[in-house]
Amino acid sequence: MRRLATLREEVETWRNLDRRVADAFELSELLSADESEDEALAAELAAETAELQQTLAQMEFRLRMSGEHDRDDALLSIHAGAGGTESQDWVAMLLRMYLRWAEDKGYKTEILDSLEGEEAGLKSVTVLIEGPYAYGYLRSERGVHRLVRLSPFDAAHRRHTSFALVEVMPNLDDDIEVHINPEDIRMDVYKSSGAGGQHVQKNATAVRLVHIPTGIVVTCQNERSQMQNREMAMRILRGRLYELERQKREEEAARLKGEHVEAGWGNQIRSYVLHPYKMVKDHRTNYEVGNAEAVLDGHIDEFIEAYLRHVAV
Repeated sequence: MRRLATLREEVETWRNLDRRVADAFELSELLSADESEDEALAAELAAETAELQQTLAQMEFRLRMSGEHDRDDALLSIHAGAGGTESQDWVAMLLRMYLRWAEDKGYKTEILDSLEGEEAGLKSVTVLIEGPYAYGYLRSERGVHRLVRLSPFDAAHRRHTSFALVEVMPNLDDDIEVHINPEDIRMDVYKSSGAGGQHVQKNATAVRLVHIPTGIVVTCQNERSQMQNREMAMRILRGRLYELERQKREEEAARLKGEHVEAGWGNQIRSYVLHPYKMVKDHRTNYEVGNAEAVLDGHIDEFIEAYLRHVAV
């Protein structure tokens, strides 16, 4: 029923665009028949034509996101890599970038789990991003992101390079068939270390799930009850198991084609350079911009679109 509702909404969007185009044609005929050349009518037609072109371009671009889960919400995780405090601060910067991007899109966000760094920043964080095509857009962000800057944590103010790994998974609903044997899961409960009031701090509400066959560890501590944290942790675990299976299939397909690329910390997908010059460059598409501050403020649509066009070629 959910799939049916989504398709109906999409069909109705195209039908509405078709009606608007027909209305614009009628308006143009009225304009050409009017010898007085009504300037207000012409301005209205020009504005509607520009809006129709923009809407059509957006809808045509979304056709590139036709994967099974591209319409779904996304679970985005960021993990600090080599670089200590520098990388942990880089995780916090990336989190801010993605939260601002989601806000501009009108998406809803919720931080499900986070682990603070010793001095600054975050060691890791997981965010739920809810909105149409959230996963379709954000799957282009998977991989290692590299930052080059003058370190604010270095007394000598030297240049440092930091790495962070971004993982993106679809937020799978309960009707998605990802089989998890309860005997394969070990659950630990503990007291939450973050904010949340007396109830959270006095009771063991935080949950850690360990999937024994794969070694995947998932934690959740931001909900009020242990049951809520367990349900959210299970959802994250399901998403990671799905992503693991997807990666296995892609690797097998690449092996059969005679090429195989390991995903590792040395394979950064994008570099953010703040010193000695300012530039953000995506190494997969070679798309780059000089306004690094705007990118870190969440303006990453051009990078996402360049990647989606690149993989569709």
